[in-house]
Amino acid sequence: MDLILEVADYYGFDKFYATLFPIAPDSVIGSTAAAAASAVTHNSSPTEQIVSTFRTQAPKFLKFAANWHGNKLDRYGVAPTHWFAPTEYAAESILLRDNILRQSLTLFLITTFFGWVLYLGTAWISYIFVYDHDNFNHPKFLKNQMRLEIIRGVTAIPTMTALTVPWFVAEAQGYSKLYYSLEDNGGYFYLFMQFPIFLLFTDFVIYWAHRWLHHPWVYKNLHKPHHKWIVSTPFASHAFHPVDGYVQSIAYHIFPFVFPLQKICYLGLFMFVNIWSVLIHDGEYLAHDPIINGSACHTIHHLYFNYNYGQYTTFWDRLFGTHRQPDKELFNPWEKKAGKTIKKQVVEMEHILAEVEGEDDRVYASAVTETVSVTKRR
Repeated sequence: MDLILEVADYYGFDKFYATLFPIAPDSVIGSTAAAAASAVTHNSSPTEQIVSTFRTQAPKFLKFAANWHGNKLDRYGVAPTHWFAPTEYAAESILLRDNILRQSLTLFLITTFFGWVLYLGTAWISYIFVYDHDNFNHPKFLKNQMRLEIIRGVTAIPTMTALTVPWFVAEAQGYSKLYYSLEDNGGYFYLFMQFPIFLLFTDFVIYWAHRWLHHPWVYKNLHKPHHKWIVSTPFASHAFHPVDGYVQSIAYHIFPFVFPLQKICYLGLFMFVNIWSVLIHDGEYLAHDPIINGSACHTIHHLYFNYNYGQYTTFWDRLFGTHRQPDKELFNPWEKKAGKTIKKQVVEMEHILAEVEGEDDRVYASAVTETVSVTKRR
C-alpha cells in the first residue's frame, strides 16, 4: 500500500497533514524543518535530527506511532519513493509520512471511498449490461431487494475497511513480502507464477473460512445477512455483515506476508477480487465450466446453502465433497425462466432453508404483489 500512500501524499495529503497538524514554528522541530524538507526533496527520508526531535517532544501516543515499524529498507516514509519525490509539505507536519496514525487515517479514507466507487460502479455496470432483469419476477426475489443490498453494502464497507487497515499499515511499515523491482524474487518467472499461487492459496483459505461461516452459530450471527438474498443481484456482492466480509477477505491479506507479491500486481489483484465478487452475483450463467466457480455455481450456493463454498474454482469443493453441479436448465435462457424450473428450485430451497434457518423472516416481492391483488379484488 506504499504506492497508494505515495500518490495520495503527493497529490494532497502532505499538505492536508501539514495544515491540520503543523510543526510549531518556534519549536526545535520547526528549526529543523527546512533541512528535513531539503532531504525529502532529494527523495530520501527525513533527517535523523527531525525524527529524533519529534520522538522526544511529541505526545506519547504519537511517539508510539513513530517507533512502531518494520523493515527500514521498505518502510514508507523512510525508504526512497518509487514514483514521486516528496513534496515541500512532507516534513511540515508533526505526523511524518512513516507515522502509523497518519497512514491508518489516509488508508481508511482512500480505501473506503474507492471501495464504494468500485462496488457501486462495477455492480451498476453489471446490472445495466449483464444482469437478467427477469429475476425480479422470481418468487424468491425480495421486496425492495436492490435498495436493501445497496444499503447493506455501503454501510458495511467502512467497517470492513477499518478491520483491514492494520494489514495495510503493516505492509507500509515493511513487514510484508511485497516487492517492487521486477528483477527480484526470480524475475519474470515468479512474476507470472504468483498469479496461480495467489488464486490457489486464497481459494483454499476462503473455502474453509466460508465453511466456518456456515457453522450454525456463526451463520446465525454473521453470515445470515448475506444469505438474505436468495436470488441475488450484483449489488449483493458486498452486502455482508462487515465481520463476515472481513473474514472472507483475510486470505488476501495473509498472502503477501507469506509469499512474495509484486506491488503493482497486488493492487491489480485487490481490484480483481472485488470485481469477481460482483461477477459471481450477477445471475448471468455464462461459465459452464467444470473448474471455474462462476455465477451459476454461486447461485446454487445462495439457493441451497450448503454447497459450492469456493471463490474461484470448484477444486476444493470437489475434493471435500461439497460441490454441486449447477442444473443444466440454468444455461438455457428459456428453460431457466420456465415455471417448472423455478418451482423445482423453490421447493428444494424451502426444504433446506427450514433446516438451516427455521422460520423464514424474509419479505418477498411476489407475496406483497399477491396481497395487493387480493385487496383490489375485494
